[in-house]
Amino acid sequence: MNHNGRRDTAPQWSTPFVEIERRDWAALAPTTPLTLDETDVVRLRGLGDPIDIDEVREVYVPLSRLLNLQIANARELHRATSSFLGERSTPTPFVIGVAGSVAVGKSTVARLLRELLRRWEDTPRVELITTDGFLYPNAELERRGIMHRKGFPESYDRRSLLRFVTQVKSGAPEVRAPFYSHMVYDIVPDAEIVVNAPDVLIVEGLNVLQPPTSAHPLAVSDMFDFSVYVDARTGDIARWYEERFLRLQKGAFSNPSSYFRRYADLSEADALRTAREIWQSINLPNLEDNIARTKSRARLILRKAPDHTVDRVLLRKI
Repeated sequence: MNHNGRRDTAPQWSTPFVEIERRDWAALAPTTPLTLDETDVVRLRGLGDPIDIDEVREVYVPLSRLLNLQIANARELHRATSSFLGERSTPTPFVIGVAGSVAVGKSTVARLLRELLRRWEDTPRVELITTDGFLYPNAELERRGIMHRKGFPESYDRRSLLRFVTQVKSGAPEVRAPFYSHMVYDIVPDAEIVVNAPDVLIVEGLNVLQPPTSAHPLAVSDMFDFSVYVDARTGDIARWYEERFLRLQKGAFSNPSSYFRRYADLSEADALRTAREIWQSINLPNLEDNIARTKSRARLILRKAPDHTVDRVLLRKI
């Protein structure tokens, strides 16, 4: 009891997010049509990701509607600001960041959003870029002595990534990005991805929500109009990573051109041991020290259950 005779209660920590169960989230856009079919979902989902048409309908269709509203509001604000300044209004691309750990399913999320947003009448041109293309080439990582930290913030050419997103955001008619091959695990010389004035640009990567630093006072996340973080328990992500590694070992790793060809002939026990070593030495430290710390910077968090499906959505309060 306090001196007024009232019972003391434990302090309630505030949160900037409203947490919504999946069934309640699905009910927020009941009239929004599902524009993808089963074939589309199979084509878009990543290796080991069990996402199905029901999850698309209940999670990603409402998200696409929310983004559609956000895009319309951003355009209206741009028009009002241009009118205030006495300038001619020229729409600029709406930029969405998608972040999360290795193996959590962020690439599938980014691809789904691209396809769903393309089907809205006012955003037919949607481009997706991954930050892999802005990793330093392997030779440069070796020169810097950080090849073992590939995927950590310092392994990216952040100035080039920021320049690319800034140029797209400013309405440049054509912007080029390096091309990264997962097969050879490196930047491909003389190969590029060309982005031509999209309505929406989706930027997907491990560390896209990193805040500015003293060395980099402007971050790529400062260019985002909306951001999504794909979240799950660390133990679940570790298991998904191991399962994906074993699938790749039986598939893509067997390609003679694959950087990971040396893993193709391992026994299942040795492959599992290797996956766990890579997770413990590289992916887990990056998740704990860098990626997970940016979760609170997202506008929306998709939280996954142990079965890899989204079971709740956290939306930042306006």
